[in-house]
Amino acid sequence: MTTERSTEQILAPAGLKNVVVADTTTGDVRGEEGFYHFRQYSAVELARTRSFEDVCHLMLEGTLPTPEESAALQARLADASRMPHGLLEVLLDVARSGPDRASLARLRTAVSHLGAVEGFGPTYGAPAEQVRADVLRLVAVVPVVQAAIHRLRAGLEPLPSRPELGAAGSWLWMLRGEEPTEEHRRAVTAYLTSTVDHGFSASTFAARVVTSAGSDVASAVCAAIGTFAGPLHGGAPDRALDALDEIGSPDRAREWVRERVGAGGRIMGFGHAVYRTTDPRAALLREIALEMGGPLVDLAVRVEEEVVAALAELKPGRELHVNVEYYAGVVMELCGIPREMFTPTFATARVVGWGAHIIEQSGSSKIFRPAARYVGPPAPAPLPT
Repeated sequence: MTTERSTEQILAPAGLKNVVVADTTTGDVRGEEGFYHFRQYSAVELARTRSFEDVCHLMLEGTLPTPEESAALQARLADASRMPHGLLEVLLDVARSGPDRASLARLRTAVSHLGAVEGFGPTYGAPAEQVRADVLRLVAVVPVVQAAIHRLRAGLEPLPSRPELGAAGSWLWMLRGEEPTEEHRRAVTAYLTSTVDHGFSASTFAARVVTSAGSDVASAVCAAIGTFAGPLHGGAPDRALDALDEIGSPDRAREWVRERVGAGGRIMGFGHAVYRTTDPRAALLREIALEMGGPLVDLAVRVEEEVVAALAELKPGRELHVNVEYYAGVVMELCGIPREMFTPTFATARVVGWGAHIIEQSGSSKIFRPAARYVGPPAPAPLPT
């Protein structure tokens, strides 16, 4: 008996909008409700009440940890955070390359090198434990590598991680070389935890496509980093704060928006591909910013009101609200994170989500292989003489 192979093509909408390409248990984004979750738990509540390490356990292992499991994971992360021998010499050259805000390009190079020297093998046919171990290695070492590249570029010595400070405290220490305040540590913990994952974003999909080919974890993370670097994806927190600097005062905000929209530009920090309400991550970070207080926060809140009003006037019915990048930039600025390290901070968290999706995708043997519709000149055409 033979089965006829279907040749029917299904035309997907641009950007694969609302096209379901996989099943997942990692979490979901419910844009109409302004709600998203990690596994079965509200991501915002997790960010308010749990540590980054606990959420890491939830995403990679599927459950919130017991105290014993949490301690064991922290010990594994501490052990996996050590840079391999010889990588520091490579990072010296990497650190000198590119403009200041090419941090993710430098990180991508470092992760690629690390995957090669440590012999990350294909996920296809690999035991699940090995895939998890490779993911955990990158979750732990990416912050150390990123901070090292940043400090080397500034002519400073890299600093070792400080696991006892927690993920956020250690990150701030490695960047700045100063013991972080409890206020800054809590603020960055909430930010990192709230941005661990966010549905089937472009970078997450990129990681899963690479994994569907059976490739190694480092290659999948490199693809995700390359996607995340785009200004339409993860590369927006610094641009949102740059825009706030340009506006300068609330009374200039509406005219600034009119000029930008009139020129066909995007308003970084506002609007989202999924949410039709305020981004719940932005609401959380606004709360944190207001608790911290200060002139920058006052300016940000007043400018937000003016920009939202201007967008409602210029783009009626579009529901363009503030998104995570806007208040993420404010919180990171208040915590002393250099502006060129805003998106790398975002990536530090998102490695966990990418890793969870890589683990999940590695359980399937089906490669992503969509079709493209040819719209060029008729073929076959005679070759020119």
